[in-house]
Amino acid sequence: MALRSRPRSTALGAAAIVAAALGTALASGTASAGCHPDPRDLLMTYQPVDHTVTDAQYLRARLTLSNADRRCSLGGGWTMYFNSVRQPAAVLAGAPGDLARRQLADQGLAVTRGDRAQSGDFFALRPLAGFRPVAPGERRKIDINIELWTTHKSDAPAGWSIAFGNGPARWLPAKTLLDPDDPKQTKAFFGDRRPVQNAGVRYAENTSTKVNLTLRQRLVPQPLSATAPGGTTRVGGGSAVSAPAALRGEARYLREALSDVAGGRGAPITLRLDPRLDVTADGKPDAEGYRLTVGGRGVEIVGGGRAGVLYGVQTLRQLVPVDAYRARTSTVPVPRAVVTDAPLFGYRGLHIDVGRHFESKGTIKRFLDLMAFTKLNRLHLGLTNDEGWRLEIPGLPELTGFGARRALDPPEKRALHQGMGSVNDLGGGDGITGKARNHTEANLGRRPAYQGFEQSTLNFVGKGGGHYSARDFREILRYATERHIEVIPELNFPAHARAAVQAMERRAQRGDTTYRLLDPADTSRHVSVQYYNDNLVNPCIKSTYAFLGKVVGEVKKMYTAAGAPLNRVNLGGDEPPGPASGWWNGSPACKANPETAGKSGEELADLFFTRWNAIALKAAPTTTGWEDATDPHRGLRLKNFAPLPWQNVWGWGREDWAYRFANEGTPVILAHATNLYLDLAYNKDPDEPGYYWAAYVDDKSTFTYQPFDVYANAVEDRWGNPVTPSPDWVRLTEQGKKNILGIEAQLWAENGKTEGLREYQAFPKLLGVAERAWNRDIPTPQRMPAAWNVFTNTLGQVTLPLLSHYRPVGAPGGGVNYRIPLPGAKLDGGVLTANVRNPGLPVEYSTDGTRWRTYTGPVKVGAYALTRTRAADGRVSRLSPVGVPAWRGGAAYAPGALVTHQGELFRATRPGTGRSPDTSPGWWTPLR
Repeated sequence: MALRSRPRSTALGAAAIVAAALGTALASGTASAGCHPDPRDLLMTYQPVDHTVTDAQYLRARLTLSNADRRCSLGGGWTMYFNSVRQPAAVLAGAPGDLARRQLADQGLAVTRGDRAQSGDFFALRPLAGFRPVAPGERRKIDINIELWTTHKSDAPAGWSIAFGNGPARWLPAKTLLDPDDPKQTKAFFGDRRPVQNAGVRYAENTSTKVNLTLRQRLVPQPLSATAPGGTTRVGGGSAVSAPAALRGEARYLREALSDVAGGRGAPITLRLDPRLDVTADGKPDAEGYRLTVGGRGVEIVGGGRAGVLYGVQTLRQLVPVDAYRARTSTVPVPRAVVTDAPLFGYRGLHIDVGRHFESKGTIKRFLDLMAFTKLNRLHLGLTNDEGWRLEIPGLPELTGFGARRALDPPEKRALHQGMGSVNDLGGGDGITGKARNHTEANLGRRPAYQGFEQSTLNFVGKGGGHYSARDFREILRYATERHIEVIPELNFPAHARAAVQAMERRAQRGDTTYRLLDPADTSRHVSVQYYNDNLVNPCIKSTYAFLGKVVGEVKKMYTAAGAPLNRVNLGGDEPPGPASGWWNGSPACKANPETAGKSGEELADLFFTRWNAIALKAAPTTTGWEDATDPHRGLRLKNFAPLPWQNVWGWGREDWAYRFANEGTPVILAHATNLYLDLAYNKDPDEPGYYWAAYVDDKSTFTYQPFDVYANAVEDRWGNPVTPSPDWVRLTEQGKKNILGIEAQLWAENGKTEGLREYQAFPKLLGVAERAWNRDIPTPQRMPAAWNVFTNTLGQVTLPLLSHYRPVGAPGGGVNYRIPLPGAKLDGGVLTANVRNPGLPVEYSTDGTRWRTYTGPVKVGAYALTRTRAADGRVSRLSPVGVPAWRGGAAYAPGALVTHQGELFRATRPGTGRSPDTSPGWWTPLR
C-alpha cells in the first residue's frame, strides 16, 4: 500500500516491444577489450534534474556512472539490475515510452524489465551496439526519464548490481543526490506548492513555548484524572508485590519492569481486581480502567480487569523519573498520586507490515512492549504481500521455501525476484556477490544513524527474505497475550498475493495442483499500482478456497497452541490490479464454472470475499479487511466484518467512506491515511524517508486527528493547497459514533528497511495515535493549539528522554531510535536565533562542524552556522544549516569554510577554488 497516487500503467506491452528491439542490438554488442572494471570501483549516482519537462507525467533525471578502476573501461556485454519505485519511462507504452527509449538509445543504452515475468519494480539497464565505453576515471552522465516525480531521496532507484556476460551479478555501489535549493528538483509539478523544509521554515513552525507540566500532563496518553498531593514513595525491583493468582503474569511483568531501573527493595505494591470498577462514573464497569494510588505506605493498582491492572503498571513506569532510566539504582522515587483512567476506544491498533521487508521476532517483541507501554491493544500483523510470505504453514513448504525469499533470479526458479532494492539483506545466497560487509560500508563509508535517509538503503540493506517458524509465531503470540495485545493476522487476498500465487505455481509445476491459486490458461490483463501483473488469485477454482481453508486452519492451530485469542482475521482485500473490467475476463475456468460464468469482475470479487469471509469465520468470530472489500456504494456486506477505511485522501472521492459505513450500522476501524500512516514521510525534506502519496504525516498529524470529525483535519492537500470540506461529504451521526470500534496506525515496510528506520518512522508519531485512541477528552479544533503546545512539551521534557533509555520487558535491546527533531534557526546581522519543536530538548550550534556549543539564547556567529538537536542518550538530529552558502564552480574558499553542494554539507580542508566536493577527494570533509 505505497504508491496509491500512481496512475494505472499500460506498460505490459512496452517491455515486450523493448525486448524485441534489444534482441538484435544486444547480439551485436561487444565486451570491453581485455578486462572488466571491478564493480567496487564503480559508482552509480541518481539525481532528479527537472520536473518541469512535463506536468506530473515524467521527469528528466540523471544517472552518473563513475569508473574509478585504473585499468579497465566499462564497455559492452554487461547488465545492470535495479529496482525503482518509479518506473523508467522507457518501459511505458505510447509516446512517453517511445521518447524515453529514443533518448536512451541515443546514449547507447536500453532499459527493460529485469525478470522473465515482466512484473513488479525490477529493471535492467544494458548497453546497445553503439555504447561508448566508460574510460578509467570517467564520469558518464546518462539522461533518463522517470515516471511521475522523485522529490525525496527514498524515491531513488535501489539495489544496483552488474553482471558481465553470463557471470555472477556483483554489488554496484549507488547513491542519490537531491538539491533542496533547486525548485526543479523539489517541485513535483505545477500544483506542488508545499515549501521544502529548511532551518527558516522550521523556525516559523516551532511555535511551542515551554510550560511547567502537571502530573497529568507528564503522562502519555493523558489519564482522566491525576492528583499529586506532594512527596514521593520509593519502589524497586525487590519491592514486595502482592497479587491474586489471576494477576500472576501482571505481577511478574511489574517486577521485571522495575528491575530494569532499580534492583533494591522499596515500598510494597498491591495489585487487585475489581470487576465493578467504574472510573468514568457512567454507571458501567470499565474493564480496561484502573486506579493507581501511590501513598506513603506503598502502591496499589486496582483494575476493572487484568488489562486494566497492566495499564496501571504502565502508568507507574512512566512515573519513574527519567534520570532513573539513565542509570540503574537501588530504589527510585515516584510521586505520591492518585491516577484514574479508562480508554476512549476498545480497539487501539498498530499495523506492522512484514511482507515488504521482514522484521525479526525480537523487533516485533520490542514493538509489542512499546504498544503496551502506550496502552495500545491490537497488533495487526501483515504477514503476506506481493513481495513476501512470512509465516510457516505446515504442509505448504513452498510458501516459505520460495515465497519468503528474494534473490537476483530473473526466472524466479528458487525465489521471488529482487524487490524494493533488497534481497537477503547483506547476507549471501541470493545471487549477488561482493555486497557490503556491514551497514557502514553499504552507506559508502559513513556509519548510518538512521535519523533520516541513508545511502545504505540503496545498497541492499533490508530484509527481503525471512519468515517466522510456527514456533517463532507462537512465541510472539504468547508475548503479546501477556501484554493483553491481540494479534490480528492479515492474509491478504485476492490481490497483493503474488508471493502465495507464485509459490503455489512452483508446487503445481511438481504435479500438485491441490492448492493452485490461478488458472494457467487465464489471459486476463491487469496491472497493480506496484506494477505487478500476476498477483491476483482466481475466485472460480476450488483449489483457491482449499488453500485459504488450509492456511487459516493452520494459523488457528498456532493460536490455540500458544493459548492466545484469535478474535479477528484480516482478509486483506486492498488494491486489486486495474482495470476491474480485466479481472478474470480471460479465465476459461471462470467461464466453465456455472456459478461464475457470465459474472463481471466486480461480481466475481464479491463472490470471492463472501467465501473468503466464511472460511475465516470458521477460525475467528469476526473479520476485518481494507475498505476495498466492501464499497459502501455497492450492495455487498460481509457477516461480522469491520472495514478499515484508509483512502480518505482529500480529493480522491473516498473522504467519507468510514462515516457511510458507520452510519449504516457497520462496525468500523479508522485507518485514515492522511493522519495515521506512520510510514509516510514526516515532511517535505528530501532526506526524510518515506512516500507522500496521501500526505506528509508527522506527530502533529496523529495528535490533532479528529476521529469523529476527520474533515476538521482537511486543511490542505498533500501538495500544500487549501482544502475546503465538501457539503456532500457524509457526516458521522451520533448513532454512527457507536459503530467506531477504534483507530489503527499503519507502519508499512517499503522504506522500513532496518529496525532503526521502523522506530524512526513510528516515534513520536505513534504517541499521538495512542493519545487519540485512549484519551477520552478529544480537544476541539479550537482547543487543539493549546493541547498541542502541552503535548510537544510532554515529549520534549519527559517522554522522548524516557524512550532514550527505555528497556522492553523480556525483549532484547534498549533505547528507541525515535526521530530527533531538527532545530529551526535564523540569522540576523550575524546573530543566530534557534528553537526546537519539543521544548526541553537541547539545541547545539557550530561554525565549523567540529566544535559544538549548547544554544542558550541569541548568539553572534557570523555569516553561517550549523545547528542540531541532542537527545538524552547523546544521539543527535541531522544537521540544520543556516546561512551556509551553496558552492559554485570557481568560488574561492578557505580552510574550514562550510558549503553545500547538491544538498550535501562539506567543510573545506584546503584553500582554493577547486572542483566540486564529490570530485576532489581530500579537499573536502563531508558532514552529517
